[in-house]
Amino acid sequence: MSMRINHNVSALNSHRNLVNNNKEMSRTLEKLSSGLKINRAADSPASLVISEQMRAQIAGLGQAIDNSEMAVSLVQTMEANLSEVNNLLVSIRQLAIHASNEGVNDEVMLAADQGEIDNALETIARISSQAQFGTKRLLDGSRGASGSTTGENLEFVNASLETGDSREQGFNVYVTQESSRSTTMGTTALTEEIVTAGEQITIIEDGKMAVYKSNADDTKETLIQNLQNEVNRNGLDINIELSEGGQIKATHRKYGSDYKFQVMSSTAGVLGMESGQIETTEAGMDIKGTINGESAIGKGQILTGVKGAKCVDGLSIRYYGDGKDEPITGCKVSDMEDPNAEEVAPGEEFPETGKSVGRVFVAQNSMKFHVGANQNQTVGISVRGSNPEGLGRGIANKSGYDSLADVNVLTFQGAQDSIELIDEAINQVTFERGKLGAFQKNTLESNLANLRIQNENMISSESVIRDVDMAKEMANFTRNQIMSQSATAMLAQANQLPQNVLSLLG
Repeated sequence: MSMRINHNVSALNSHRNLVNNNKEMSRTLEKLSSGLKINRAADSPASLVISEQMRAQIAGLGQAIDNSEMAVSLVQTMEANLSEVNNLLVSIRQLAIHASNEGVNDEVMLAADQGEIDNALETIARISSQAQFGTKRLLDGSRGASGSTTGENLEFVNASLETGDSREQGFNVYVTQESSRSTTMGTTALTEEIVTAGEQITIIEDGKMAVYKSNADDTKETLIQNLQNEVNRNGLDINIELSEGGQIKATHRKYGSDYKFQVMSSTAGVLGMESGQIETTEAGMDIKGTINGESAIGKGQILTGVKGAKCVDGLSIRYYGDGKDEPITGCKVSDMEDPNAEEVAPGEEFPETGKSVGRVFVAQNSMKFHVGANQNQTVGISVRGSNPEGLGRGIANKSGYDSLADVNVLTFQGAQDSIELIDEAINQVTFERGKLGAFQKNTLESNLANLRIQNENMISSESVIRDVDMAKEMANFTRNQIMSQSATAMLAQANQLPQNVLSLLG
């Protein structure tokens, strides 16, 4: 065995192992003190990339959970306010029914009913303008898609979350077929002889029947009035009138293909073509046309953009007929008019090619909520305002009421028409409440439960990659500690080896 003093290779070897053991023990101590398997990229580059992506997802899921909980709170606040509006509408309806009790009420009682209704309407307007979540107003119409129109007899009805914004240039409304009502008219003029002979007329509509037989004291006018009274008493939606030529004309009050009725008269041609035979009238027609050049479905007087149509999905307008064409200039939004369409002045016959009846301008302010951990994971809801001017619109009535704000019960007809408008307002408010409830239950709360499960699973997965196994690491620490102590002892022994050379000098 050779002996050297300039280079102690054994000591160098022991030192190298001591350094390595101390390094491993230092890493083990770092993991034990931090509880993490990965403390720096060098510990495991691939695992670090995966775990950091998971951490971003976990943070996103946590925020999405908070977002969903806040959204639930907002929806509950909104629904609570609509609940009070609902209660007020029920009270208003009760007052309108009381005012309709014409045989008992006097002017003072009717004025009291109207005063209470006006007060309730003011409260509804106040709730609509003051309902807030923080500083965000909820029921003033700014949380949904609102709209306006140009063109005679064209009215904005509704828009959905998917409806595009067109507040600057508007969407062109092009009508190819106007809506109509089911109508029939006798071919034989009503004469006093027919009336005094005892003419029996029967009208049947939706399972309800009205029958009137004239007597010797009736005139043509009283026969029409008594028949109309019988129709009203039995709840039929039919208007009866006497034409200029003296024929009886019966018209359904509602537009569209869903409505028709049956007639019968004891004299052939008075209303039915054959004596004593029931005849069914032709159903009315639904409106047909396009909105912004895209397909739309007609139902009665209402034209609605089809689902999936770009920009006009869920957009509904009502066209009453006899609209005046609006000039369209400098608009980038599609007009899509038939190049052969005729210019039509008000009152002229509707052209076969159709015509533009105006434009609808939509301001899209629907609420959107980010309820996921990633981009575009959003949901939304559009809520209409609950102000009286926006409720009960589009209901044809003899009193000329345009909305709930116009209701007046000082007359019998006014009270009757008010009930119809109030019923429509109740339907609109309850629909919005139902929509909010479904959105909360089926969208927000269901998503919230799913987010919590995702968050739990993601944290578990990230823990497997990043967290240290403390028991295993303690075993490693003990081993490294022993190895470090052993290497230190061996280094001390190696440092003593060169001293053996001194024994040769003696």
